[in-house]
Amino acid sequence: MSDAWTWEYHPDAEHVIAGLPPTVILEVERLAGQLAVLGTDATRAGRGPLHGGGLRTLDLFGGRGFLNFIVAEHLRLVLIVRVTRID
Repeated sequence: MSDAWTWEYHPDAEHVIAGLPPTVILEVERLAGQLAVLGTDATRAGRGPLHGGGLRTLDLFGGRGFLNFIVAEHLRLVLIVRVTRID
């Protein structure tokens, strides 16, 4: 079994990033990749409950949006569940 972590959209990309500009999607995917590199330490990134890998929030583009994610430690997986862009 690999120790590498991965990330994915949940439930899928259509529900999470549909309609967002390509530059926003690139930033979301860059941040998701960085969270996966952090592995279990991703549970301490952003704001939200620290216990159990619950829903966390990261600023997107310096506060012009939010990236909500769940860290599923038992699956070695970061789930991107919502992207909110503020114009």
